[in-house]
Amino acid sequence: MKYRIAPSLLSADFARLGDETRNVIAAGADFVHFDVMDNHYVPNLTVGPLVCQAIKPYATVPIDVHLMVQPVDALVGEFAKAGATYISFHPEASRHIDRTVALIRDCGCKPGLALNPATPLDCLDWVLDQVDLVLLMSVNPGFGGQAFIPHTLDKLRQARARIDAAQQRTGREILLEIDGGVKADNIAAIAQAGADTFVAGSAVFSGGDYMKTIGALRTALRSVSSH
Repeated sequence: MKYRIAPSLLSADFARLGDETRNVIAAGADFVHFDVMDNHYVPNLTVGPLVCQAIKPYATVPIDVHLMVQPVDALVGEFAKAGATYISFHPEASRHIDRTVALIRDCGCKPGLALNPATPLDCLDWVLDQVDLVLLMSVNPGFGGQAFIPHTLDKLRQARARIDAAQQRTGREILLEIDGGVKADNIAAIAQAGADTFVAGSAVFSGGDYMKTIGALRTALRSVSSH
């Protein structure tokens, strides 16, 4: 299995986002994760399409936009224009999940569905064949630096089984991403449970040496036997 590391710019130095983006990619990031919070769907306010557009020239890897906003649809086109590759949203934040997924695809981006810790996997039954990414939150969204919620591992295993079945049925690749509290000392267990894409914010940016931290994450992943 190919593993992808997606450092979250939420934990970067906001006064130097261009440099931070370039440096973390040079250190081995596969994606750049871009957390959008609106102080409405989640209790925090972060960045919008203008900031995404500003970092785009520095991003030589896919920009993975996570919309923690409500309503969703009005921002999809803005982030597509700003350079997003993936756009994920929360089902609770959209009145019509199918329509939002189709809108993301129509705008030229890859749609993803983001599920909070207490959001059941059931909605995947109806949209899994239409998305390119499933993002499981392993913390309650809104703030960086939170601790990993352990029961997410069981949820990951269930999501992995659904995704494997969908991939066998359709031949399409669907990423299973985890976001929240990912560190070198738990990433192997998270991968063993089925995740293939790992958002790491404070774990990467608080250490200072991005290459060393991403290297430690990859070393831990190498210890994982394929599921």
